[in-house]
Amino acid sequence: MYFLTKELYFPPVEEASFEGILAVGGDLSTERLLLAYRSGVFPWFSIDEPILWWSPSERMVVDPQNYKVSKSIRNILNRDLFKITMNKDFEAVIYNCQKIERKGQVDTWITDDIIESYTKLHQLGKAISFEVWQNDELVGGLYGVDLGHVFCGESMFSKVSNASKVAFVKLVEYLKENNYVLLDCQLHNDYLEQLGAFEISRNAFMRILNTKKTN
Repeated sequence: MYFLTKELYFPPVEEASFEGILAVGGDLSTERLLLAYRSGVFPWFSIDEPILWWSPSERMVVDPQNYKVSKSIRNILNRDLFKITMNKDFEAVIYNCQKIERKGQVDTWITDDIIESYTKLHQLGKAISFEVWQNDELVGGLYGVDLGHVFCGESMFSKVSNASKVAFVKLVEYLKENNYVLLDCQLHNDYLEQLGAFEISRNAFMRILNTKKTN
């Protein structure tokens, strides 16, 4: 495990621990965050922990070009229950991702410092959000880091049934239309698997990440 200094540097991802932790410490500056994502690394830590940087051996991903929307979600979209926007209220999305209650989760990794840092990325055009509205109320959404050919999803939330599913599908459709090669969902969970995400090896992920120069 590598202990970061002020130098903008990450060791090779192959040096990550069995659990997937690559490095500890450093900061959440926009420069370091962009270097991390371009290097196949992302931050994930609790409020009472130092900054932990991860590169797991298995990566949860979606192939936007071959994604098939389920019939049930397509029916929801066709009913026009929601209005979907992009980058209309990034700060509200990340704030709701921080505050939403999640089953089996005691606290959140989305600290106030995370909100500040990713909002700065958004202001630089490097992080984007999708918002889901119902009766002019924000009821769901997601945000992530945009590398130009790979989108790194960070978190999503839903206040009403199916809102996050709609945000997810609209994101994938956007990525497909704009010729992205991969949606990075980072770590496995059952909900993402239900939405059509699957795992690939870290080596495969890094090959895709390095197929094209990032923004």
